[in-house]
Amino acid sequence: MIVVMKKNANPNDVEAVKNKIVDMGLEVYESIGLNYHIIGMVGDTSKVDSEVFERIEGVEKVIHVQEPYKKAGRLFHPEDSIITVGDRTIGGKKLAIIAGPCSVESREQILEVAEKVKEAGAGFLRGGAFKPRTSPYSFQGLKEEGIELLKEARERTGLPIVVELMSPDKLDLFERDVDVIQIGARNMQNFELLKAVGKTTKPILLKRGLTATIEELLMAAEYIMAGGNENVILCERGIRTFETYTRNTLDLSAIPVIKKQSHLPVIVDPSHAAGIWWMVEPLAKAAVAVGADGLMIEVHNDPQNALSDGNQSIKPEKFQHLMESIREIAKLQGREI
Repeated sequence: MIVVMKKNANPNDVEAVKNKIVDMGLEVYESIGLNYHIIGMVGDTSKVDSEVFERIEGVEKVIHVQEPYKKAGRLFHPEDSIITVGDRTIGGKKLAIIAGPCSVESREQILEVAEKVKEAGAGFLRGGAFKPRTSPYSFQGLKEEGIELLKEARERTGLPIVVELMSPDKLDLFERDVDVIQIGARNMQNFELLKAVGKTTKPILLKRGLTATIEELLMAAEYIMAGGNENVILCERGIRTFETYTRNTLDLSAIPVIKKQSHLPVIVDPSHAAGIWWMVEPLAKAAVAVGADGLMIEVHNDPQNALSDGNQSIKPEKFQHLMESIREIAKLQGREI
């Protein structure tokens, strides 16, 4: 439920609304723009009588919110959110391009890739240090050593680093050393992990689960935001369907739907969506065309010998070509890289 205040409402009326919400045991969520002033109620509003608020002179109307997500929803926050990461942003006019290898494998590898993707125009460096793998016998990442190598790459290139967090017990390390904390598809509904990152102030990149609906993705974001961290970036990375040619099926329709339902920025990972390197560029172009706020692309200097996801990784020269194509499409959308 949200209370829409009249333009230039008396401050006493605003306080009266807030006090009533608190007295009901609910949380106040206030959003103020150039032409609106909204006060939302977060919690169980099923027994709230809207007339209690409608009787206050400064109240224009009371709207019952149907969607279960509140803080992630556009009704509570009509304007698009822009997430700040140091001197960079995700959301708004500028497209956020996150690129790098699936896994950090060596110092030489991560430094070479970092320099190449920066040269091509990427704004962020991705790299896996702790890897969730389907097989327990597959490469699990360099762990803490991987974080140290990513920090060195950041020092050399100036690119903020994006790293996947798998367990709350590593959160202190990530808060100290990582710029954007990624919650992977397999952990999208790991609610204890979502609650933990909700207590941080670090930007959280939340990937859609393999079989998750859009509503479930937004409710996962709600978990993080309910903990106090509203710096959430959503990521569409493909979902499981009956199609077997590709690793997953990229749900491009999710982008405009999320844009309609939520104020949070949404990016696309075309690498995991298809799982095939030559499909990355066409899917990336399509993602920008339908309004994605950025891309997350796996780039490797030697994909054939990669320790993870080599089939979906593109070489630095392919990434350079992709960036040139994306720039042209971005211009048509009134965006820039």
